[in-house]
Amino acid sequence: MTTLTHPKYGAIWFTLVVLLGISLLGPLTGSTAFVLLLAFGIAVVKAGMVAAWFMHLAVERRLIWFLMITALALMAVLFFGVAPDVMRDQGQNWGALAAGKN
Repeated sequence: MTTLTHPKYGAIWFTLVVLLGISLLGPLTGSTAFVLLLAFGIAVVKAGMVAAWFMHLAVERRLIWFLMITALALMAVLFFGVAPDVMRDQGQNWGALAAGKN
């Protein structure tokens, strides 16, 4: 049995706030591609930090990580498997009512 060691939540919170500040200052650069990469990159890092420390996944067994990654992979397979059909606005017997094109 592993012992649960409490992380330094203040340091983690400060890191999250610094990353928030960087993502808020990103649009000042003027480059849309850079801003998008920066924002999504920081979002992934922040989500990982929250999952690891505030959800205590950093001290859980590897099985929990395996289950989480498997669930995310299955969600991606479902999304990318269904997205080509759902995102179409044309086709036989298809009406894009939500898009207002019918």
